[in-house]
Amino acid sequence: MKSLFYLLALLSLNSGCKKSGYIPPTPVTNPPPVTPPTTPVWDPNAMRAVWITTTASTALSSKANIEATVENCRLAGINTIFMVVYNSARTTYPSTVMQNLVGVPILESMSGRDPLKEMIDAAHAKNIKVHAWFEYGFAAFFSTDGGPIVAAKPAWAARDINNQLCVKNGFSWLNSFHPEVQNYMIDLFKEVTTRYDIDGVQGDDRLPAAPASAGYDTYTTALYQSQHGGNTPPASATDAGWVKWRAGLLSGFLKRLRTEVKAIKPGIAFTMAPSIYPFSLTEYLQDWPSWVDSSLVDKVIPQLYRYDIASYTSTLTAQKNYLKGNTDICIPGVLLKTGTYLPTDDYLTQEIKINRSLGFKGEAFFFYEGIKDKLPYFISQYPFIK
Repeated sequence: MKSLFYLLALLSLNSGCKKSGYIPPTPVTNPPPVTPPTTPVWDPNAMRAVWITTTASTALSSKANIEATVENCRLAGINTIFMVVYNSARTTYPSTVMQNLVGVPILESMSGRDPLKEMIDAAHAKNIKVHAWFEYGFAAFFSTDGGPIVAAKPAWAARDINNQLCVKNGFSWLNSFHPEVQNYMIDLFKEVTTRYDIDGVQGDDRLPAAPASAGYDTYTTALYQSQHGGNTPPASATDAGWVKWRAGLLSGFLKRLRTEVKAIKPGIAFTMAPSIYPFSLTEYLQDWPSWVDSSLVDKVIPQLYRYDIASYTSTLTAQKNYLKGNTDICIPGVLLKTGTYLPTDDYLTQEIKINRSLGFKGEAFFFYEGIKDKLPYFISQYPFIK
């Protein structure tokens, strides 16, 4: 009975199909070609980075904000985040070093959280690397009085020829040449490297650095005299020999910092983002071409913050000359936002094209709020610039 039922049902179905005008489809022998989706033209191994700080930004203000920030970075094609971990005499993670120094373990508005861990967890989940950025470096505070660190350690203050606290561009400075100050900074780097699954650590135009007016404190003067037959440092802060000697001390510190960090985590990226050269040397005693020559950095990221393409091109070309052709070690720093300034899409595209034409495969953007403001550009244009 079942066989007869199925036979009658099949005949009924076929009959119904014919009455409705059903015609079986003709097989396609030459299907039209399928156009694959457009893919980015960038080098997948190139660093495409952005700085994230607490100034003029709420990116780190909550775990939810961090997760949204990371997602925006992913959409924008960013594969590396430089997250601030130290500024204004505060850390953005619970720090034993800072607790012991100033009695405050973390930025007060972040109390009860660990934003650095939140960032690492969120970023790693999306295959984005995180570098701990020590934004203030040897700058003590954005003030003329040294802030809480100098209040706690007056002997750590940088001094000019008049024995006054060194202040440059509104920042008061620690004595970058003093062993205790250097040990303090190394302890911060080691604390982060030891406690967190961090991909890199970074200093910038304030580490290792010092204002050219610094170095006239008791400790540094005595050190200079011990190496120069009892002579006191030159009265001119710009004296070439005096600049070179102090820059050499900072390079020596950098070598020690790198050695101690790499001893903890050999594979960690050790990057520096100095000012452009030779401004970096004459103003902040940063002889970064010598850092590159001596293999003291894994990446150098000069801050090429310019507002027109002619200036940007000439500045980047000059930096390339100081690199002696080693473009792989350098990632140009591109200004994306400051105050109310945002570059136009056209200008930003010109900068990226210049980077590529000069052999630079990636860039680092300052700072994240510009990524957020120009997210459509980064999604629709940035990946495809040649």
